[in-house]
Amino acid sequence: MRPADLRYLESHEWVRLEDGIATIGITDYAVEHLNDLVFLDLPKVGDDITQGESFGEVESVKAVSELYSPVGGEVVEVNEPLQEDLDPLSKDPFGDGWMIKVKVSNPADMESLLDPTAYEKVLEKDA
Repeated sequence: MRPADLRYLESHEWVRLEDGIATIGITDYAVEHLNDLVFLDLPKVGDDITQGESFGEVESVKAVSELYSPVGGEVVEVNEPLQEDLDPLSKDPFGDGWMIKVKVSNPADMESLLDPTAYEKVLEKDA
């Protein structure tokens, strides 16, 4: 079961907003479909990212996928260990597998995102 407090993009990124800081990662569905993950490219602390635009990429044995930001703002933390060891991303994409934390510039960005029910409908269409 996916956490109920998250919002999603149709491209399978998730976000959790707490006290103006958004934690961002990719869903279990994305991890499953990418399969054997081999490389992760993330922004640096201090970088500005824009809602709906690429903030990095994840590479698997079969494909390279862009990572799209659910919100805009300034990167305040990067899950550095993840870039050396992708195991937490595969095992716990909603916990230890988080990618970046962003100080959100416009909290209203969250309103345009999918709630868990709407995201499940996207997955049903993909199936």
